[in-house]
Amino acid sequence: MNFAAQFIYFRVLKNRSPRDRYREDEDYDPFWQRDDNKTKKQDIPALCDLRCCKNVSIRNGLIGQKPPSINPERLKDFGEEDYLNGDVKSWEMKIVSQNEELLRDALSSIPQPSSRTSLASCNKLIRFEDISAAAFKIQCGVQKTPCMYSRLSKQYGMDIYLKKEFLQYTGSVKERGVLYLLMSLPQDQQRKGVIVASDSNFSMAVAYHASELRIPVFVIVSTSTAPARVKMCRDYGAMVISYGTTAKDSQVHARRLAQENGYLYLEEEDSAVYLSGLGTVGLEMYEQVPKLDAVIFPAGGHCGLLAGSAAALKHLNPHISIIGVESESFPVLQQSLKAGHPTEDQACNNHHFYGDVSGVCFGSNSLQLTGKLVDKVVAVREEDILISMLRLLEYERATVDAEGAIGLAALVAGKLPELKGKRVAVVICSGNLELHLLQQCIAHALTLDNRVCRFSLVISDCPGDMSKLLEILAREEARVLDIKQERTFVTSELFTVEVICTVETRDKIHTAQLRNVLLERYPRTVWTER
Repeated sequence: MNFAAQFIYFRVLKNRSPRDRYREDEDYDPFWQRDDNKTKKQDIPALCDLRCCKNVSIRNGLIGQKPPSINPERLKDFGEEDYLNGDVKSWEMKIVSQNEELLRDALSSIPQPSSRTSLASCNKLIRFEDISAAAFKIQCGVQKTPCMYSRLSKQYGMDIYLKKEFLQYTGSVKERGVLYLLMSLPQDQQRKGVIVASDSNFSMAVAYHASELRIPVFVIVSTSTAPARVKMCRDYGAMVISYGTTAKDSQVHARRLAQENGYLYLEEEDSAVYLSGLGTVGLEMYEQVPKLDAVIFPAGGHCGLLAGSAAALKHLNPHISIIGVESESFPVLQQSLKAGHPTEDQACNNHHFYGDVSGVCFGSNSLQLTGKLVDKVVAVREEDILISMLRLLEYERATVDAEGAIGLAALVAGKLPELKGKRVAVVICSGNLELHLLQQCIAHALTLDNRVCRFSLVISDCPGDMSKLLEILAREEARVLDIKQERTFVTSELFTVEVICTVETRDKIHTAQLRNVLLERYPRTVWTER
């Protein structure tokens, strides 16, 4: 009797869909998950193609949700005879149209990947929360560089703390913004790759961090690029291609490659993502140096570091004075702030000595933040930058470029007398300078600092006169760097020799003492002015 009842029950059950059976059964069936709200809003057959298949597993529910384990007790609902005969029917739900369109309501809380090919959509003013999120995300990919008390403090009458961002792996603060930028790209774009067209610190940071993230990266440079920079980008893991004789030629070629192959063309711009990454410098400085009175940043056309860090520091303490420093030769930021929009300095030539401080103002976003949050922007001479590089090399053992030394140059030049006796932090943001430029910069800086001088005088061409001159130099503790004798083209009397001598002194006072002694002994001494 029981067998007959069970047989009739399952015969009726076979002619009904599992969904109808579930509606009359209050027990939980893991094979079917019903959402009453979604069922009322839309008709399921209109969205899905229900196909009746044999011997396939049942799939249903929200995409991305792990199905619960099957309860063995529910297997009693299947007739043993029907199961053995293969007559059990199962249902499979198959999506036949676009996932984004069908599941827009159901998956509204899940962020959908964007198909953007540029960063223009990210141009908006950054918030402190954006910078905090960037700091958390990049903390394992960049160095937390020290902000140390400097021995230059006593010389300039204030407590100077140097934020040594040149200690990053690629020698530049640009790593912070680049890493956050690359980590924020959609996964499909990360698989396709990125491309840049310059030999700047930004490009080297892209080359390194893209390789670390296993993102294909291409660097297009002009044929005039220094071989050391080309080698460095290749060592970081990028595919480097030399094209064209100018930077514009390489940029055009890079854009064409990006369009043809689906690469994302990256250039340094003031997107919110990039500025948020750079702004993490301000967070670290506020944490490392308590009770800061002022912070000095490099400015110029690429003022992203200034704008992003100012947003962080002003949020944490509005009383901190934010100061930007740019070159008198390229006052791009001051001109842009005066005009109210980004301007291009016609005298800008992007010489490798100046780096990014000589670039054009690249966006209104950073310019707007600078005008709103930065208290002061000053300009310094090239001579001040060179002496600042010399001071950092001597006192801090730091080899930096013009972009890294320009912040300290404002203090060297005496442009900020109001900071006397206060606690000041200076960002040393870059240390990438070619060796031949470094040698020229140091030699020129020693001359500007009155520590290398040259003079010429005429002595008789007799034995012992040259030794007397050398005795005077030795007595005055001047180190002879170079000495030349000219006999053929001397315009004075016969049997005389013109001596051209280059010496090194301790400082300006020592140089003045040596000059007075030589003029007293040789009145016709000619001192070569710098």
